[in-house]
Amino acid sequence: MVNTGAGLKMVFAAAEAAPIARVGGLAEAAAGLIRSLRTRPDIEVVVVLPDYGDVHLENERSSELTLPEWASPGSVRTGIAPELGEVHLVSVPGMARPHPYVDESGVGWHDNDARFFAFSAAIAAIVEQEQPDLVHLNDWHTAMTLAWVDIPSVYTIHTLGYQGHADIGWLRAIDTDRATAFDRFGVLNPSAGAIILADRVVAVSPNYAVEMLDPTRSGGLHTVLEAKGDALVGIRNGIDTLLWNPLTDPFIAKRYGRSNLDAKSETSVALHERVGWEHDGQPLIGMVTRLVEQKGIDIILGTVPYLERMGARLVMLGSGEERLSLWARDLAATYPDRFAFIDGYDLTAAHQIFAAADLFCMPSRFEPCGLAQMQAMAYGTIPVVTPVGGLVDTVIDDDEMPGEGTGFRAVTVDTTGMVDALHRGVAAWRHKSRRRAIQKRAMSFDWSWDGPSYQHLGLYRDITDS
Repeated sequence: MVNTGAGLKMVFAAAEAAPIARVGGLAEAAAGLIRSLRTRPDIEVVVVLPDYGDVHLENERSSELTLPEWASPGSVRTGIAPELGEVHLVSVPGMARPHPYVDESGVGWHDNDARFFAFSAAIAAIVEQEQPDLVHLNDWHTAMTLAWVDIPSVYTIHTLGYQGHADIGWLRAIDTDRATAFDRFGVLNPSAGAIILADRVVAVSPNYAVEMLDPTRSGGLHTVLEAKGDALVGIRNGIDTLLWNPLTDPFIAKRYGRSNLDAKSETSVALHERVGWEHDGQPLIGMVTRLVEQKGIDIILGTVPYLERMGARLVMLGSGEERLSLWARDLAATYPDRFAFIDGYDLTAAHQIFAAADLFCMPSRFEPCGLAQMQAMAYGTIPVVTPVGGLVDTVIDDDEMPGEGTGFRAVTVDTTGMVDALHRGVAAWRHKSRRRAIQKRAMSFDWSWDGPSYQHLGLYRDITDS
């Protein structure tokens, strides 16, 4: 339930929040922060999400929203959602779709600009009704809210890869004094405008906040980000430590923790059987991922021919681009004793891989924060990652910092770099005392949302003087 005690009142808006809508890391991050903030007695969180349809709410009530003509009609369903508590689900023209962003062929809906600009107008209407102390917006889908709203604000960038570019003619429809901030060289850019107008801009990891200032990584927004100065901050995401916990996980064959890590090997029997391998003690590398270029799928597939030389096996669970799925299937047929590919997403298989794998690979080209590396470390599964974004903030290379490491980081973001890092990871795994030390250090970290939500609360107080 929403906290109704004394303290700050905030409207929190996003295009996704698990379990209502879940496409990528935004859904998990939004839900994690919402849940953590709602355990605190000094803030009330009013959650606003799109109504994509087919979501049941308990104690539901409905109301109409007064929106600009181009965004009408608008309405909102308010009620209790499983795992999240009270939410406001906004309906505007075209919002209800089987997928929030793309059609069945994977192409973005042609009217995404109209859908999410109307959603932003609805957020502004709810802000007018609720009279909060501040508003917290997430990614471009909510960014246009600041064209109508002038109160203390936080804008979180989960990825600069999507900025919401649209025709500049939208400024005539929006028609507010603040809307001019969204004009970026004759193109309407929601992200750029929100960065300019927000009181604080949050990157989802400290290292990503630094990377965003690099012209080659900023998507053209480095100048507006530089102009924020100290108002640009990085706060690492957390993970759901109730869901991702080997001590309580209902999906794995044998539960374990830091005190009985030998039991971890028992969790791999079922996974080996599933993919048709003998459980013969060879180190197992796991991946749970989306099959997209960002995640470096081509990089890791390029390592498959080297697995036999390493004396290791790799199992990958994921779905996404067809060309990458086809490539993975071909490699699984060519190297059946070294590489297994599970096409799609299966929650049970995901938990089994995090628990059963000895190493967990993330060859990302960019990774604003990343969740899987923290989930892996919670399970005592040693991450092998590229040196990007939040992977730098969360994974300490045990060769760079002997006795302090929690995993291994490639030097370069390519197949050569990953082969080297995997070799080092496998070599460390074969020395049981070193393996156990790395595992226990990683499992000792608090990867929950407690710390990140406390940092967010500090930002909210700064901009509201509360």
